Amino acid sequence: MVALSVKMNLLILVLVGILAGFVPGYVKGQSVADIVTQDFFNGIINQADASCAGKNFYTRAGFLDALNSYNQFGNLGSADDSKREIAAFFAHVTHETGHFCYIEEINGASQDYCDETNTQYPCNPNKKYFGRGPLQLTWNYNYRAAGTSIGIDLLNSPETVATDVTVSFKTALWFWMTNVRPVVSQGFGATIRAINGAIECNGGNSGAVQARVQYYNQYCNQLGVAPGDNLTC
Repeated sequence: MVALSVKMNLLILVLVGILAGFVPGYVKGQSVADIVTQDFFNGIINQADASCAGKNFYTRAGFLDALNSYNQFGNLGSADDSKREIAAFFAHVTHETGHFCYIEEINGASQDYCDETNTQYPCNPNKKYFGRGPLQLTWNYNYRAAGTSIGIDLLNSPETVATDVTVSFKTALWFWMTNVRPVVSQGFGATIRAINGAIECNGGNSGAVQARVQYYNQYCNQLGVAPGDNLTC
């Protein structure tokens, strides 16, 4: 009877936490899965051409599987803040992958993304560290750090990001929670700066900035939340 009572109390605490928005993976009574519905996901990927490699790679199930490892994503101080984070993430993913069309960076294999000054993360001379996955993970040091977080040696098997959809989404969520989440509260423009600011912000590529903002506004509208201030960089 005591064990049953304890279990009931724990269940009540979890239910109260969900309703209050304090349980990881939940947004004030809604899970991230409730917000990122199959219809929402399809609304993005269905815009990719049938010939796109990503069309048969990226899945909502893969995203949700990856979310289990980063369940603080989409769980901010308020329901609106949480929805804005989800909208921002998918706005950047849409831009980076062309509506989930691309798994790998166009002509990426011809680029040198080995930072040899990072001796802590020595490049494998037989591997390439060009953009892969929902947020186009790039550079040897990012592959190493993401792999360490996930529990896979991505420094020596970077191609896994392009062959395993759950790992692919995990790298995107790792990058987001590590580099973007700390500035989310500063507005969407700050998230652009965190992802590709050196190239796009301060007039570097205003077209790309506006494209990201357009997707963000679109997804905020779909989720029924105001986009907030400071949208550009």
